[in-house]
Amino acid sequence: MNRPGRDPRDFIRANTALLAPPHVPELRLHLADEAHALWQRTEAELEAEGLPPPFWAFAWAGGQGLARYVLDRPAVVAGRSVLDVAAGSGLVAIAAARAGARSVTAADIDPLAEAAVALNAAANGVAVAFSGSDWIGRDAGWDVVLAGDVFYDRALADRLMPWFADLARRGAAVLVGDPGRHYLPRTGLEPLATYRVPVTRALEDAEVKRTTVWRLA
Repeated sequence: MNRPGRDPRDFIRANTALLAPPHVPELRLHLADEAHALWQRTEAELEAEGLPPPFWAFAWAGGQGLARYVLDRPAVVAGRSVLDVAAGSGLVAIAAARAGARSVTAADIDPLAEAAVALNAAANGVAVAFSGSDWIGRDAGWDVVLAGDVFYDRALADRLMPWFADLARRGAAVLVGDPGRHYLPRTGLEPLATYRVPVTRALEDAEVKRTTVWRLA
């Protein structure tokens, strides 16, 4: 596996291919697949090399569902300021930009995500700003906050929900895409749409994930 060197974009290009996520085929992302060594490496091996898990290299089911929702209903984001939380590849942010958002910021604390978002935004001909800050608990006045597949970890879920609730109370539209992750809250969410999202069995132990887009009630 090629490792990050002076330019992380070179690492991403060397370990991914420009592919269309199956549920949003009109977009292209630099994604890992079975042909690349990055796919074969376990999270533990990456950690041993000082690399965070490559969440940015995969189009997760929750993100695909949320991106589909935004592309099919552009009025959700059109002319509005948008934050994509835990953006990873930038899939949801790119969908928001394509749907006509006034401004879009992709936020992720993984340093490689910045390069991934830049490459993917360029591949789709849209402008997406990037922030490496942890925005949880803060508010820059976004009109819309989007989060795809963020409830995989209890500690993260426990931080996100009070923040999401605060944002919704002051008038932000907070939308979450989730395929039934273990820490998805059972209250405070209103379902908007449900999709059957094709996924890779090596990641999800399934070929299709039932994915719901929720709005903070």
